[in-house]
Amino acid sequence: MPMQEPQRRLLGPFNSTCTGVPHLELSANQTGPWCLHVSIPDGLFLSLGLVSLVENVLVVISIAKNQNLHSPMYYFICCLALSDLLVSVSIVLETTLILVLEAGSLATWVTVVQQLDNVIDVLICGSMVSSLCFLGAIAVDRYISIFYALRYHSIVTLPWARWAIVAIWVASISSSTLFVAYYNHTAVLLCLVTFFLATLALMVVLYVHMLARAHQHAQAIAQLHKRQHLVHHGFRLKGAATLTILLGIFFLCWGPFFLYLTLIVLCPKHPTCGCFFKNLNLFLALIIFNSIVDPLIYAFRSQELRMTLKEVLLCSW
Repeated sequence: MPMQEPQRRLLGPFNSTCTGVPHLELSANQTGPWCLHVSIPDGLFLSLGLVSLVENVLVVISIAKNQNLHSPMYYFICCLALSDLLVSVSIVLETTLILVLEAGSLATWVTVVQQLDNVIDVLICGSMVSSLCFLGAIAVDRYISIFYALRYHSIVTLPWARWAIVAIWVASISSSTLFVAYYNHTAVLLCLVTFFLATLALMVVLYVHMLARAHQHAQAIAQLHKRQHLVHHGFRLKGAATLTILLGIFFLCWGPFFLYLTLIVLCPKHPTCGCFFKNLNLFLALIIFNSIVDPLIYAFRSQELRMTLKEVLLCSW
């Protein structure tokens, strides 16, 4: 089954073209030589996937090993790591499947390949949805811990966190199954894009509000120590930098893929949009890269988790 460059399917039946979404065939053919196409080698996909796999497995093991980390916040971080792990593994599996198909090794196993690809697509979509959900859950958890500090442990209890985690996984798997089954319906794509925008808006509002509260707290401390100007300036720079990194990486890594979905609805046959469609592999690589960065932002900043990770690496169980 020859292909110019394997496109991850995600949005179309694997047995139809093996090059992506059927909606996009005409668009891609209409693009001219001016179209910028960033080619992503399969080796890069595999390398990023392996790095993400190792990194997120270490996060899950570290949290499972240390009883002190068995709290709602770390449960959400653990589930985010598991989601990111599944994103990377499922995309790597589909890359491997495409490479095997290109070699002609599974030419006689068409039905098996179709079923296997459907399972992989459910994993990809489900893990993407769950990653976004747990990013939102972490933002909500941090917001409650700051604005309702005295009542935090009565609001965010372990049973509540467990029910929230179960609900997120069930909703993610169910929605991804529907997405794969009804991939060619515009409403499905619009729901995914709306969900991404809602998650982005939630994170922006909560983190900006948390930054404002932290700024007020720093201002009060500065007034007590009569070092107001210096503390204000340093806090503004540090707080703005942290917020920019956190939200900027989220938007840069996830935004292009959901813009891709948006353009499928708005201009599926326009040459300019067709040029954008050609870079699907790049957008998926950015999502895998995000699964590598997430542990650095949400997990490894914890000193206790880093100490546990060190113990895990040294095999001191």
